[in-house]
Amino acid sequence: MRLLVVEDATKLLAILVRELRRAGYAVDGAGTGQHALALVAKGPYDAVVLDLRLPDVDGFEVCRRLRGSGCWAPVLMLTARDAVDDRVRGLDTGADDYLTKPFAFPELLARVRALVRRRPADRPAILTVGDIELDPAARTVTRAGTPIDLTATEFALLEYLMHHPDVALRRGRIIEHVWDYTYQGDSNIVDVYIRALREKLDRPFGQASLRTVRGVGYRLDADLVPARPA
Repeated sequence: MRLLVVEDATKLLAILVRELRRAGYAVDGAGTGQHALALVAKGPYDAVVLDLRLPDVDGFEVCRRLRGSGCWAPVLMLTARDAVDDRVRGLDTGADDYLTKPFAFPELLARVRALVRRRPADRPAILTVGDIELDPAARTVTRAGTPIDLTATEFALLEYLMHHPDVALRRGRIIEHVWDYTYQGDSNIVDVYIRALREKLDRPFGQASLRTVRGVGYRLDADLVPARPA
């Protein structure tokens, strides 16, 4: 899942981005309202963590513009203010939840998970492709009822593939959604994690769900395909 964190305090922004990535999310950071709006215009996000006090336009205005542009990603508004009027105004401009600074990161993470679970029905609570089931909220994966232990990045990669079954996805597109726009490393990182997923998701079950599409990238097949004998 892809998150946008909007926070003008450089150190706090870096901490939030780092910790949310460790939790398995693809995260982009913005230090101004205008930068945040530009990032949202480039592609969709599953949730936005939005500071109220920004150097150009405040969080109220950013939230209002997001909703006005048709962006309905859940918004968690952060602020040092605890006045009831500010909380009400934030919710009235379209925010979904409110967290007052200082806060504990586990609480922020729990609130983000709750917001993502409340997404509209076009994002099912549990993803199913063939005999693979992935629960984004519980962060669990099973195949034919057998639990599979994945790292945070493996989970994020599988989740993205399961949102696009039977679709050939280019490596660059996968990196943008599983990692983030700022990733500057080798695109072969996708190959590394696909191999790791195959070892956990396909090989033990004698299946070949994760297919290489020559000249393109990778595809997750919805139909069960037995692996070829070694």
